[in-house]
Amino acid sequence: MPAPISVVIPTLNAATELPDSLAALMEGLSEGLIREVVISDGGSQDATLKLVDEVGAEVICGAASRGGQLRRGCAAARGGWLLVLHADTVLAPGWASVVADHIQQEQAEPAYFQLKFRARGGQPALVAGWANLRARLFGLPYGDQGLLVSRAAYLAAGEYPDQPLMEDVALVRRLRPLKSLPVIALTSAVRYQRDGWLRRGVRNLWTLARYFLGVDPQKLARDYQK
Repeated sequence: MPAPISVVIPTLNAATELPDSLAALMEGLSEGLIREVVISDGGSQDATLKLVDEVGAEVICGAASRGGQLRRGCAAARGGWLLVLHADTVLAPGWASVVADHIQQEQAEPAYFQLKFRARGGQPALVAGWANLRARLFGLPYGDQGLLVSRAAYLAAGEYPDQPLMEDVALVRRLRPLKSLPVIALTSAVRYQRDGWLRRGVRNLWTLARYFLGVDPQKLARDYQK
C-alpha cells in the first residue's frame, strides 16, 4: 500500500533554506508516511533545482506565484493526504508520529502546526504567539504554519487560488474547522529582522485587513514586497 502523504513545497531561489526543510522530512520517510516530495518551482536562478534533483524529489515548474505554484504542486501530488510546507519551514523532531496519529483518526480534520521563529527574544515569541492565537481563535493559520489536509477535503474546498499572496487564507477559510497539532514549525525570521518585528507585524495585519476588504491580491503582493 502506498504511503499516504505527498509533501508539496513551493520554491523560488530557496537553495539556502530548503536543505533543512527536506532533512526534517526524513523521519516521515523512515516511518512510511511520505509517498513523495513535490517541489513546485517558480523559476529559481540559484541552486534550488540542482538540490532538488540530488534528493530525487519531483519538480513542477511554472510562473512565480505562490498560489499558482501550490495549485500545480497539489494537482501533481498522488497521496491521499497533502502536507504543504514553505521552503524555510522546518518541522520539529517527533512530527511524524503526531501526524500519523492524526490521519488515522476517522474523519480527521485539516490541521496545522505551531509557529516558532528561528530567533531569540521577546519579540519573536510575541509575534509567533499572536500567529498561533489567531489560528486557534479565528481559524486562520498562515502558510508558514504548514497545512495537512486530505486530498478529498482540499478538492472540496476548491484548491489553492492562483494568486501571489493570501492564497493560504483563501483556502483555509473554506477548510474550517482546522485542528492545531502539537508540533513546532520552525520558520525563518529574515523578513522580520530586516524590517523590524513591530513594523512587519503591523504590515501583516494591515495586509490581512485589506484582503478582507477586497483589495486585489496582486496589489497586496506588490505592496508586501516593498
